[in-house]
Amino acid sequence: MPRPLLVLLVLAAATALGLWWRARNGRYTAVAPEVARAAQHDDDTAPDEQGALLTPADLGVPLGGRATFLQLSSEVCAPCRRTHAVLEHLAATTPGVVHVDLDVVERLDLVHRFSVLRTPTVLVLDARGAVVGRASGAMDRRQAHAALQAAAPAHAGEDAAAGAHAVHDEQAGAPEPCPGGAAHR
Repeated sequence: MPRPLLVLLVLAAATALGLWWRARNGRYTAVAPEVARAAQHDDDTAPDEQGALLTPADLGVPLGGRATFLQLSSEVCAPCRRTHAVLEHLAATTPGVVHVDLDVVERLDLVHRFSVLRTPTVLVLDARGAVVGRASGAMDRRQAHAALQAAAPAHAGEDAAAGAHAVHDEQAGAPEPCPGGAAHR
């Protein structure tokens, strides 16, 4: 095989892999439908994807009335800082939403329990603490709002204005808020 053709094939394969990787970054994936249905019941023993609910004691903070974004991060992870800023802004501007950022080194129990393979991994919890979805890789505002809507739809315009601002900011190329250094973990 001629060397220039081999180089072109390697470049094409690398480009395809890079595009696939970028498309998967921050993409929200809901848990299995039967698990989500079980989580919607009023029964406090309804399972999440690992068979138990996460409690405020597990997280160290109260759960959000609508949703909780549990971010599992590492200290040297640049996408983790960006995701932290996005989710912190979402929690600050959306009623009933809480963001918790935990260091994977300090919470190996959760890393093993939820099969975390990369950071950041964001678990989306409903109001009772059931895991209803997850995303891995950096999230932008648009992806965070989409994950929130998929996991815990708003009541009649509850956060429509916040969602419109996020889409406008993304389209206008507004920079993400600065996380102000390393996140407190």
